Amino acid sequence: MRHLARLADYCSITNMHTKNLAIVWAPNLLRSKQIESACFSGTAAFMEVRIQSVVVEFILNHVDVLFSSKLSSVIRDGAGECL
Repeated sequence: MRHLARLADYCSITNMHTKNLAIVWAPNLLRSKQIESACFSGTAAFMEVRIQSVVVEFILNHVDVLFSSKLSSVIRDGAGECL
C-alpha cells in the first residue's frame, strides 16, 4: 500500500492519483468471490467494485496513519482491554 501511495505522489507526471490507483487495484486487493460468481448482475458487480475502490482510496490517502508503527503499538497494547 505504501508503494501505491508513493506512486500517487507522482500523479502530476503519471495521472495516477489515489482515485485512479484505487479503481485499478481494488478488484485485486479486495477480491470477492461473490462478484466473480454468476449470481451478480452487471450493475451489482459494478456497485461492489465501486465500494472496494472507495475503501482502497481511503487507505491510500491515509497510509501513513494506518500503517504507522505508533498505531500498530496502540492496537497491540490495547487488544486485550475491554471498553
